[in-house]
Amino acid sequence: MNIKYRLAVLFVMTAGFFWSGMGTSIRFIDDASTWQILFYRSLGLIIILLIVVSYQSSGHPVKALISTGLGGVTAAISLVLAFSGSIYAFQETSIANAAFLFATAPLITALLAWPIFNEPIYKSTWIALGLSILGILIMVSQGLSFTGFKGNIAALISALGFAGFSLSLRWGNLRNMLPAIILGGIFSAIVSGAILSLNQDGLSVSINDCLISLAMGIILLGGGMVFFSVGSKVLTATNLALLSMVEVVLAPVWGWIILREQAEFSTLLGGGILFFALILNALLGVRQNTQNS
Repeated sequence: MNIKYRLAVLFVMTAGFFWSGMGTSIRFIDDASTWQILFYRSLGLIIILLIVVSYQSSGHPVKALISTGLGGVTAAISLVLAFSGSIYAFQETSIANAAFLFATAPLITALLAWPIFNEPIYKSTWIALGLSILGILIMVSQGLSFTGFKGNIAALISALGFAGFSLSLRWGNLRNMLPAIILGGIFSAIVSGAILSLNQDGLSVSINDCLISLAMGIILLGGGMVFFSVGSKVLTATNLALLSMVEVVLAPVWGWIILREQAEFSTLLGGGILFFALILNALLGVRQNTQNS
């Protein structure tokens, strides 16, 4: 294992560490709505990534954005779905539920790649899919009679959005994902701003809510994306999916340590089955890729 590979592993795990704090951070929001949080978090994301992309493109960030083409636009639209769904999920269901359900994105990506790119689905993926469905059903069963159900559905919609983002990057053959993520931030700010205007809610929030939302965009989401984009240039998609599971492991831990949030038994049981399925799929994927190479 050379130093380049080790650094890539470290970068992706660091990204997962950053992202794992998102759910806990949202719980410190006082009154801001989903769309207000999305607007200010998107501004923070745009700011930090524009600085990075400006450096990468030698001071030509607009050119980098335009070069993403239709694939970048499609990826950006998918991120609007992913970003808004994730914020609503963290507000409406437990951090553990949301984190586990977000982690289905790689599996959804594999399933959608079958009809879109004519990629075969291996037996290991079907097994993982069956276990994942079982785990999800157990997790959301408690939500059928409680308010967490809407949050669980939002988390799955968010995972679908992230899957769409991954597929769009591949379809557009985009090697650098950061410009597409900036577009996603811009589109998210536009959509959330328009909805707030139509609802007459406005952009007025407390200083606390504004600063937390901006910090989530700059540090947690933006910082994580920078580390992830660097690691993604070295690691395979399967390895990326496996290593980013750090987020799934740590997110409920922060909720328990900082917020004293107690997970339902259905969350622990279903989440455990789902996590096992995802790890199994990732590990077997690594072996499959090794055999094919």
